[in-house]
Amino acid sequence: MTLAARHEAPGETMNDLSHTAFALPDEQDRILPGQFKALAALIQAETGINIKASKQTMLEGRLRRRSRAAGLSSVREYCDMVLGHSVDPAEIEHLINAVTTNKTDFFREPAHFDYLVDTVLPEYASDHCRMIRCWSAACSTGAEPYTLAMLLDDFAARNRGFDYRILATDLDTEVLATAVKGIYPREMVDPVPPALRRRYVLEARDPKRHDVRIAPELRRKVAFGRLNLMDSGYALDEQMHIIMCRNVLIYFDKATQEQVVGRLCDRLMPGGYLFLGHSESITGFRHSLTQVAGTVFRKL
Repeated sequence: MTLAARHEAPGETMNDLSHTAFALPDEQDRILPGQFKALAALIQAETGINIKASKQTMLEGRLRRRSRAAGLSSVREYCDMVLGHSVDPAEIEHLINAVTTNKTDFFREPAHFDYLVDTVLPEYASDHCRMIRCWSAACSTGAEPYTLAMLLDDFAARNRGFDYRILATDLDTEVLATAVKGIYPREMVDPVPPALRRRYVLEARDPKRHDVRIAPELRRKVAFGRLNLMDSGYALDEQMHIIMCRNVLIYFDKATQEQVVGRLCDRLMPGGYLFLGHSESITGFRHSLTQVAGTVFRKL
């Protein structure tokens, strides 16, 4: 889910325009006030994302492309379809994919990974914990769980008997498909430290190709699946030592934020760690966490 990155372009590119590069959106591609209200309520119910009126132009831009893919002539027609009583559930999934924002980078917010390597992993190792279970709860295209995997695998190489498993989930099925492949533009892995990059990132043999791939032994350590943080409970087989759910709560209202944090805590083992985004706060929430570093919390 980060519900993390499409570019929020307000309209199409020149190649998407049907007539002229300077054409403005047709009036039928403007969402009516009543449609916007109903659509925002539907999106919030399905994803928790609170879409404000100031985001209407962005929403129209994203739905314009989806309406054409669905064979419809306008955004208004598309809104009528998804708000209808007999809408295909598969189209709701397409709608969710269209509206979620998937911003992600390798080693994003690096202080979190420093704390993981310097404090969390040595602590678990000293407690003779041999299997660390981690959950990237809004993994987007996979940069976060693969960053975790690099660091955990490197730690395991230096600590005999230490092992790990990573679960990575997101609401958006399109970004999950990208994550499973583990193929990225070369510049996207620039933040990866050189030693880790040499070990875990494969360069294309063809010099004309500008993408790289995560090494297969690392990809095998990450299990990807679809999970909606708005579900009433998270059906995970085991409690987690580490949960990363970063830069997701910012899209929810306060009541939803508190509910999600509570459900994340339910899946965190006592003494486990929850990492949130640098701009996210749980002040005033009822929870069983204590803050141990910048937006890093430990379950009591």
